[in-house]
Amino acid sequence: MRASSSKNSTGLKSFISRKFKKKLKDILEHGYTEFESSLGYKFKKKSLLKEALTHKSYAHERQKECLSFNERMEFLGDSVLELIISEYLFTSYPEYTEADLSRIKAYTVQEATLAETAKSINIGKYLLLGKGEEITRGREKDSLLADAFEALLAAIYLDGGYKKARDFIYRHLIHRTDELSTKNFVFDFKTKLQEVAQAQFGVLPTYVIHKEEGPEHEKTFEVKVFINNDYLGLGKGKTKKAAAQKAAEAALKKIKKD
Repeated sequence: MRASSSKNSTGLKSFISRKFKKKLKDILEHGYTEFESSLGYKFKKKSLLKEALTHKSYAHERQKECLSFNERMEFLGDSVLELIISEYLFTSYPEYTEADLSRIKAYTVQEATLAETAKSINIGKYLLLGKGEEITRGREKDSLLADAFEALLAAIYLDGGYKKARDFIYRHLIHRTDELSTKNFVFDFKTKLQEVAQAQFGVLPTYVIHKEEGPEHEKTFEVKVFINNDYLGLGKGKTKKAAAQKAAEAALKKIKKD
């Protein structure tokens, strides 16, 4: 029984080893032409791209080759990303406060967002991983993918300069920033309207429940918001709170337009 179990274990290890070597051979032999095409950027120095996609587990298994891996690039890429996103937010949303901008940036550069973007350009397929990471499905790990994305950004920055790095982010990530800026979970519109009302008019907004409709378990509320007795917006929602948020959002748009 033990001999059979040992034999099965050896066979499994052999299968995993062959699969690992084949994947590695495909990456190294076929190069990165397909990957560069999906990135929208062609590297002058392929060594930078390879370093960005080399995980420390791969380098540690080949210590005699003294391979560079992507941790240092990840450090640089993190800073480049912060600058690009900060610059974009600062120029694109002049009406937002520092707190608003910081909140959007935090959502944009968080691990989950970067990992999702990394998956969209198929970074996982081209990573050079050690056997352990390969076996534990390292190509699908959010932390590993997010790190590789930052390292890739650093490689583009080193190879082509800031403008090329910014173009890359604008192409693959910046739309997520715009999406986040319009969602209620990023902004508390009531708080924002309160800040604007105090700064521009010296008063607080007033919310009035205009209408309630529907049975008790399926009510819909309509809330109006006023500043200095001037009507500025109407919001509808399943709760009074949600309706007030919508009203505040409408008021902010009206103030901005005026």
